Amino acid sequence: MNRVGIALGSNLGDRRELLCSAREYLKEMNLAGEPFLQSSLYSTEPLGCPDGSQPYLNAVVELMWAGTAEDLLLHCQWIERELGRVRTHVRCEPRTADVDLIYVGDKIIHSPHLIVPHPRAHLRKFVLKPLSDIRPDLVLPGQKQTVQELLESLDSDEPDPFLYQTEW
Repeated sequence: MNRVGIALGSNLGDRRELLCSAREYLKEMNLAGEPFLQSSLYSTEPLGCPDGSQPYLNAVVELMWAGTAEDLLLHCQWIERELGRVRTHVRCEPRTADVDLIYVGDKIIHSPHLIVPHPRAHLRKFVLKPLSDIRPDLVLPGQKQTVQELLESLDSDEPDPFLYQTEW
């Protein structure tokens, strides 16, 4: 069993409702009786996205997972498809739902289909800010600083995430 962190994002359709649906799917996967943590919702600029892309809503959740990381990845991809995501393989394309594994306990995984922890999580304010809501003292595998320290020391042109909603 592992505590797993999952980043959620959406910039198409009813973004809040789509993230609520993703959260509910993930809650169903949480082991009974274990805490389910969720950050606030944040609005973020669509960096590196095609012209005309709408702002994202982002959040992070943490749950207890008893299966493999590979099975969890398949579940996350299923949730994305259920919520209408269509992959066209355009980098940073707009999407109804992005459900990304950030970490799986203290595991470090490098396989053809999965890299954990997420290779860029420690460089993204839109991941670190919501993660700091629920796990500020977490040290991601392979890092030396806590999530809060990473966020505070991050040298990035990325605009700060804007608090959109604390309860969702």
